[in-house]
Amino acid sequence: MPMAGPAALLASIGHQAGAFRTLRAAAAPHPPRSPPQPSHTKTSGTGGSGPVWGSPGEETEVREPGGDREPEEERKAAGKSRKEGEESGDPSPPSPGGPRPERLVRRGTLRETALHGKMSRLVEATSRLVQVEESLLLPLLQQHPLPLHPKDSIEFRNICSHMALQREGQQFERDLHEAHQCLKTIIEKLICSLAVFPSDLYIPVRSALRQILQNLLAV
Repeated sequence: MPMAGPAALLASIGHQAGAFRTLRAAAAPHPPRSPPQPSHTKTSGTGGSGPVWGSPGEETEVREPGGDREPEEERKAAGKSRKEGEESGDPSPPSPGGPRPERLVRRGTLRETALHGKMSRLVEATSRLVQVEESLLLPLLQQHPLPLHPKDSIEFRNICSHMALQREGQQFERDLHEAHQCLKTIIEKLICSLAVFPSDLYIPVRSALRQILQNLLAV
């Protein structure tokens, strides 16, 4: 692997910083879209809004006073029955052979929590890596070149960009896993590259990189 100087590291940092901005935007909470509210008024032919009156010649159904009393009484009785059921604490019986609703909710919540945690660690590790490279590794490269792998940072940025378009689903989870592994590879290669540095000045950088890696892989 040929040695590289500050220019190669700056290029890698630029790609990683771009990936970080993409990850931060993808991890930001998005408010759920509210469904469109149905309109309770009809629009007349002239473009105005309001109730539509019957046209001349149309037959209009006229309801006798008290004609809706029986359906109304049935609705009240049904509502009272539901209310009594809720007060008694009896849940509605689950569908035969199907999983219990609370189990599905719990399973979905645990999975979402795990994905959120993995995403948060990825964002934090990317941010911390850029900081360490800029503040600690770049001054070292001005003294002695190191073997670097800029293509890994390009791939990392591309994976993050693709993941941000998915938002959710199995493809999002696959992209998240690939981004996780790619950043892990970037950090591990940097640690190996520091082994050829001719002095002990690399030790603080290596310690910082190992800490980032440890936090990234935490469960």
